[in-house]
Amino acid sequence: MAAKEFIVAIELGSSKMTGIAGQKNLDGSITVLAVVKEDSSSFIRKGYVYNIDKTAQCLTNIIKKLENQLKTEILQVYVGVGGQSIRSVRNVIAKDLPADTRITQDMVIELMDANRNMKYPDQEILDAAVQEYKVDSQYQLDPVGIQASHLEGNFLNILQRTSFYRNLNKCFEVAGINVAEMYLAPLALADAVLTEAEKRSGCALVDIGSDTTTVSVYSKNILRHLAVIPLGSNNITKDIATLQMEESDAEKMKLKYASAYTDNNDIDNNLKYSIDPERQVESRKFIEIVEGRLEEIIENVWYQIPSDYYDKLLGGIILTGGGSNMSNIEQAFLNHTHVDKIRTAKFVTHTINATQEDIKAKDGKMNTVLGLLAKGDMNCAGSAVSDDLFATKKETGVGGDSQSPAPSRQARQASETPAGVVRTSVEVQKAEEERRRQEEEAERQRQEEEEAERQRIAAEKRENSFWNKAIKGIKKFGKTIVEEED
Repeated sequence: MAAKEFIVAIELGSSKMTGIAGQKNLDGSITVLAVVKEDSSSFIRKGYVYNIDKTAQCLTNIIKKLENQLKTEILQVYVGVGGQSIRSVRNVIAKDLPADTRITQDMVIELMDANRNMKYPDQEILDAAVQEYKVDSQYQLDPVGIQASHLEGNFLNILQRTSFYRNLNKCFEVAGINVAEMYLAPLALADAVLTEAEKRSGCALVDIGSDTTTVSVYSKNILRHLAVIPLGSNNITKDIATLQMEESDAEKMKLKYASAYTDNNDIDNNLKYSIDPERQVESRKFIEIVEGRLEEIIENVWYQIPSDYYDKLLGGIILTGGGSNMSNIEQAFLNHTHVDKIRTAKFVTHTINATQEDIKAKDGKMNTVLGLLAKGDMNCAGSAVSDDLFATKKETGVGGDSQSPAPSRQARQASETPAGVVRTSVEVQKAEEERRRQEEEAERQRQEEEEAERQRIAAEKRENSFWNKAIKGIKKFGKTIVEEED
């Protein structure tokens, strides 16, 4: 039986690409209907799409497999955007006002638009998080209605390499897949695993992936910093492989023996770990390699946390992702950061109903894609897929016939885009066309008003000219004479 409504989300990871379909229930829970994974290590590196054709083919395979499981065509998907090229920068936009000017919403939007129009070499602004507004000398979250002579907007701009943004959009275009919405994956993940108390009191979310580690810092419910470190659990595997073994064997040994922290007194110098029946490696050497690389990752994480937030992480450090499964990982972070409050988020805060082993494992590997699924709010289901191999067309379902277009939103301007949402290239193009149309319309009205004013001034000048007054005087004199003769 084909599902009538569901949401589809896709995460483009460096080791695997994951597609997931699920239904949102009235009680707020989510039922997972299907999960598909494909290896992506040969064409996505550190979150960057290197091969458009292979990525597009992988996307097509995932969609086909999901459609086969769901017995329903997929009209559109939700996508997570992440990777090494993402970073955050702070920016300030200031505006001087006449004394005692009451700040309006239009003034605030003007600051937001000015910030969004900032240009960064070879980089696109994906999102702009408002930090606070400075009204004269006071900081405010909402300045509308306050009288002031100076207004500043403090923003956190999330940037990504232009080439990555274009490649990502091109992949979906080549694959012929409609994108319902693009989300910043780290923000979708944060909403899925962090509590409101953690965001409010201040915390650092550390997502340890295969090729990258993403650091997101929150305080007072606002994203304060975002950075992606080009190091992940695969780097540990490669280091282990230097002990004269294949990476596949190194990965197995990492999963079996690796610990993020081992007390020196607990290390047996005579103990050896088996690579295979014929080969062994000294446990101390193995431990030193693992801990050495992990220490580098942790130090880079701590370096990415702005120093003015060192004493504001009252919510602690929250670990997630596949790399967070290593034993004693919390102790290792405690040793190197000296932050007392550390926890590992193995699963999302939403209630998830699932029979799939990948979901039931609750090992942090599915948190991002589940977070993306939770963000979806538009139906992705189309027509039911017929089991008849010789059928000429698909059965008509809730989504209409197979030619039915996917439901879509109106193109939004940058200031209208919700936090964490990345506008697609199509939406950017439509919004730009609408902006140009509005500008042209405003320019046309301005010209019409100027022409009307010019004609009024010209008429006024003619009315007040010497000859016009002289003619009027003669006419008036002539009229008086006639009246007197009568």
